[in-house]
Amino acid sequence: MTGTDVVDATKSSPPPGGGRQPQGGDPTHNSEGGVDASLLRKPRWRDRMSTTLAVIRANPTGRVVLKVAVGLAGLLVVAIGALLIPLPGPGWLIVLGGLGIWAIEFSWARRLLTFTRRYLRMWTRWVTRQSWTVRIAIGLSGMLFVGAVVWASVWVSFDINLAEEVLNRV
Repeated sequence: MTGTDVVDATKSSPPPGGGRQPQGGDPTHNSEGGVDASLLRKPRWRDRMSTTLAVIRANPTGRVVLKVAVGLAGLLVVAIGALLIPLPGPGWLIVLGGLGIWAIEFSWARRLLTFTRRYLRMWTRWVTRQSWTVRIAIGLSGMLFVGAVVWASVWVSFDINLAEEVLNRV
């Protein structure tokens, strides 16, 4: 018996029809009523990645090199994402990708990524429950915020006041 086998505690006989599930049933369960083990397994590439990382970590030098490489790769991705945050585009998504890279080796990054995912899901669920007017107001507020950040970064970086330039050209 493996860890994925399901034991019937009631010792009852299988349902009529040979234990087959009616058409349109839950695809996550097998004909015996248990959870389909193939859906619980990690994808093959994740198994290969876990094995590769375990082999590298088994060697003390490999462990240090892996930590340094993951740290630098995560730092590069987070830095690029942080530079892109004020601009329209996927800046925060890139920062979260860098945090995901760090989470391969650093437990603090894994905890921070878990925290961020949880609250991002909560925020997304809350927004989707709101009316269209509230969603539009949230979208407009976000666009105003991004516009203000772009305006401030251009003003500070290039000493160009975009509002003044637009008014001079009109």
